[in-house]
Amino acid sequence: MNVYLFDISLFIYLFAFALYLIFVTTRGEKVGRAAFSLLFVGFVIHFVGMIVRWRESHLLGYGYIPLSNMYESLVFFSWCIVLFYIIMDKKYNQRIIGVIASPLASLFLALPSLVGLKKEIKPLIPALQSNWLAIHVITCFLGYGAFAIAFGISIAYLLQSKREGEGREGISWLPSARLLDEINYKTILFGFPFLTLGIITGAAWAHYAWGSYWSWDPKETWSLITWFIYAAFLHARYTREWRGRKAALLSIIGFLAVIFTYFGVNFIISGLHSYV
Repeated sequence: MNVYLFDISLFIYLFAFALYLIFVTTRGEKVGRAAFSLLFVGFVIHFVGMIVRWRESHLLGYGYIPLSNMYESLVFFSWCIVLFYIIMDKKYNQRIIGVIASPLASLFLALPSLVGLKKEIKPLIPALQSNWLAIHVITCFLGYGAFAIAFGISIAYLLQSKREGEGREGISWLPSARLLDEINYKTILFGFPFLTLGIITGAAWAHYAWGSYWSWDPKETWSLITWFIYAAFLHARYTREWRGRKAALLSIIGFLAVIFTYFGVNFIISGLHSYV
């Protein structure tokens, strides 16, 4: 049942993306509201799907929050992206960011099917049988969701600033480069504490599971590298007032590090965190 709900959410996200593209070309307020409303409906169904999967795990006698493997984490990652977009839409009233959020959410929700991940509910391996599982994964992926939006905004900034820097009229459907730069900064500022909490809770979980807070496992190492990249972004913003192109590039590099931390450890580098 839960898989069907996720498939429905994916279809709705893709339809919402199509409406956002129409909104880009027409700038019709009604189209923008329809796109946002549709995305929100998909978001709710997506959440219901996670609740149903949680309930189904209890009915099977396993009883855990569905965040235990690559499939479940991708589902949650997609949901976090939409959650953060909704927050940003309300805060900045920049509905156009939906044209970034909707395809990203669709991509991560479609990936399990595209790469053939198993979707059945299985019992947890011993290392995952802990309350730290939910705390650690939720905090990490709230940060990842923010960084995904920042990644898209950074690309939009580079496109917009290039046009403006050449003295041409900016891309009409995008906010100004200055506003994109500010949203990028605020997005990372929001996500960074969650990434920090994710690393701290991961260390606590590692101590509980393996008796050591830190073992320089590839996942731990790349999580720390990712943390340093975003810490450098914020530090440079505060001390050197890094803005514009440099900040956008660092934001893009940071999200590439997130992706490698997430996928590289599972499919390229073996370690304690390698699971699918």
